[in-house]
Amino acid sequence: MRRRASLVLLAFAVFCAALAPLLRWYAYPRLAKIPANQYQAVVLEAKDATLLDYTGGMQPRKVDKVTIVQTLKGDVEASRRIEADAGKDVVVWDTLTYIMGPDGKMVSRIPERYVFDAHTQDPVHATGEMVDGDPVTREGIEFKWPFFTEPRDYLYFDAQTRTSSPIHYVGPRTYRGMDVYYFEQTVPWTKVPMPKKMPIEGIDPATIEQTTGTTLWYTVKARFWVDPVTGAPVNAEQDIQQEMRGGIAASAPEGRLTAFAGHVTMREDYARYTRDLVAANRTKVLALHTYAPAGLALAGLALLAAALWLEARGRRAPGAPVSGP
Repeated sequence: MRRRASLVLLAFAVFCAALAPLLRWYAYPRLAKIPANQYQAVVLEAKDATLLDYTGGMQPRKVDKVTIVQTLKGDVEASRRIEADAGKDVVVWDTLTYIMGPDGKMVSRIPERYVFDAHTQDPVHATGEMVDGDPVTREGIEFKWPFFTEPRDYLYFDAQTRTSSPIHYVGPRTYRGMDVYYFEQTVPWTKVPMPKKMPIEGIDPATIEQTTGTTLWYTVKARFWVDPVTGAPVNAEQDIQQEMRGGIAASAPEGRLTAFAGHVTMREDYARYTRDLVAANRTKVLALHTYAPAGLALAGLALLAAALWLEARGRRAPGAPVSGP
């Protein structure tokens, strides 16, 4: 009976020992990925900001608040089409950044299409990749870091300039009780395209630039607090400045008009929601990557020890005397 029990325990030990590396190196890369049908929205605010008044004499004015609504929606059908050629899991995100003034009216709206590897977050170049209708070829990451983010610099894509530059790892931080990595990126003053959708109907940004010589310039200091397990930012802040130069701004001091200047942060309710969502996903990723494989390995060792102990006891005949010295 003991011998049969030891064989059963040995079989379970072998099963656990085989399943542990299978979970870690086979299941984890295939299951830990961004879902193709993801939908997410976040609301950001810039309080006490400066905003160009397009209908009030084209002058910059201080406003109580500018609201930025960012929505993200996965295009499942597009993902499947691109996967057929790419030979790997691909996610297609259609995002929209909708900016509203204090009166709730639109200031600008910028759509994007972002295509990337569902597991590594590396960009996948495909037809339709764009920012505000302009075709782009992204390099580096955008929106999200890879699973198990490393404490190092990454190449990060800035949608306003349509370029990538290093985002620097600054060090570990604690954000609302979570251990995170803190990153910073500064984009210097750069001439950027004007948004195709302007707050005044009938205005063509391309015509403004060509006929008046007015150009739009932009700089930002971006800060991200990133969960190193999921690679998801739990918080983001940006110091953004936009200026119109030349043309209609020629009469302004130094030939510049501030189009927008403000410190952009997550609205408090969305900051809490984002932190809780990332924490829940962190537990799931760790369970697949670390907890389950380690638990199975330890269980296999324990079962092996129990099987060997039973086998050793079973080799003794019941009631047999133990020889002395």
